[in-house]
Amino acid sequence: MSCHNPEEDEVTPVKVMDIPIDAEGTFVERKNRFLGIVDIHGEDSKVHVRDPGRLEELLYPGNRVLLAKASRPNRKTSWDLIAARYEDEWVLVNSGFHPQIARWVLENEKIDPFGITDGWQGEKKLGDSRIDFFNDTEVCELWVEVKGCTLAMGGRALFPDAPTTRGTRHVRELINAVEEGHRAGLLILVFRSSAECFSPYEERDPDFAAAFREAVDAGVEVRPIRFSYEKGRLYYNGKLTVC
Repeated sequence: MSCHNPEEDEVTPVKVMDIPIDAEGTFVERKNRFLGIVDIHGEDSKVHVRDPGRLEELLYPGNRVLLAKASRPNRKTSWDLIAARYEDEWVLVNSGFHPQIARWVLENEKIDPFGITDGWQGEKKLGDSRIDFFNDTEVCELWVEVKGCTLAMGGRALFPDAPTTRGTRHVRELINAVEEGHRAGLLILVFRSSAECFSPYEERDPDFAAAFREAVDAGVEVRPIRFSYEKGRLYYNGKLTVC
């Protein structure tokens, strides 16, 4: 096992995991960051929105959405929002699946973008933050933060779609890790199949974009991975470059 950067080989799209749905509905409104109203079979129902982004191009009145029944009984919302329609595709909009998807990427020797497939630890403190994944090998320490991306325009996957001071802080922690002699990476989970490359969305959050550029210059490894969601299944659709 080593800490080299793997080559960007093309990989045939492959199933990542099942994310089954129980209903299709029509989005009515977003009450707040975590709560939405969806018309399910003619009845307005409260649904849990598990994505901190604005999702304006996905969660608007009249758009079609996919839902799963809540696994815990007696919850305030009996449904979880899973995906929303955009043109001819379904876009996964539930960040609760991100850790499992990211671990699948990191531990898959055919896809892993960092060259290390075992020994991953989750949620480890770095500076003033908790970083999603950490790997302490005989060769080096490797810190990896995961971000989910649901927005794309003109072939560019864009993050964030809302200002994120937390995300900016995470990027700066990764820069510090590199400056201290460690490896650090940003794993971007892109859920738009039309995306051809990834870019920070400077118009939406200039602070994050500035930190992102500093991170690239410092040697933080940015690895965008593209996925698609079809018929209750998530598929890996290849690696992207930075625009």
